[in-house]
Amino acid sequence: MATIGYARVSSRDQHLDMQLAALRQKGCNTIFQEKVSGIRQRPELEKCLSYLRDGDTLVVYKFDRLGRSLKNLLEIFEDLRNRGIALISVQDGIDGSSTTGRLMMTLMAALAEFERSVIAERCSAGRREAKLKGKRFGRTPGVDRNKIDAVSGLYKQGMTIVSIMQQLGIKSKSTVYRYLQMKGIKLNRK
Repeated sequence: MATIGYARVSSRDQHLDMQLAALRQKGCNTIFQEKVSGIRQRPELEKCLSYLRDGDTLVVYKFDRLGRSLKNLLEIFEDLRNRGIALISVQDGIDGSSTTGRLMMTLMAALAEFERSVIAERCSAGRREAKLKGKRFGRTPGVDRNKIDAVSGLYKQGMTIVSIMQQLGIKSKSTVYRYLQMKGIKLNRK
């Protein structure tokens, strides 16, 4: 019956020190450490779960360190319970080996999922609002000076906008109009 720890941080700027100290204080001699893990790729967690045996105890700093979604967290809880492995969350103060502890773990997981959903909704609403105000996202579009000169030259030779688009592989009329405007050419559009 071993006490095993699992610690995870999700960015390079974060440190494991506080988690490791708390896990050692709970009697963990073996601690699996994960830094900058992705949603799907958590090799140390996989090693940790494979390492655990019936009668062992898994200690985590907080439940959100263990799973990335409510579904994922509940799957891990169920797997551990079926294998006879106790789960303790130091910061949440919950011992998952009891009925009350399992109930609390499920509630904590649901609340963590809810919090992530609220944050995602707020971010999405903020992006929508910014777009409505004209804010652009992504990289700054590059301007091809040679193509601008080519558009200008072809237009001055009397070529139509559509012909210029076809010849130069430009996908929209607005791009041709913008290039002409950059060259100071006034258009006679009706």
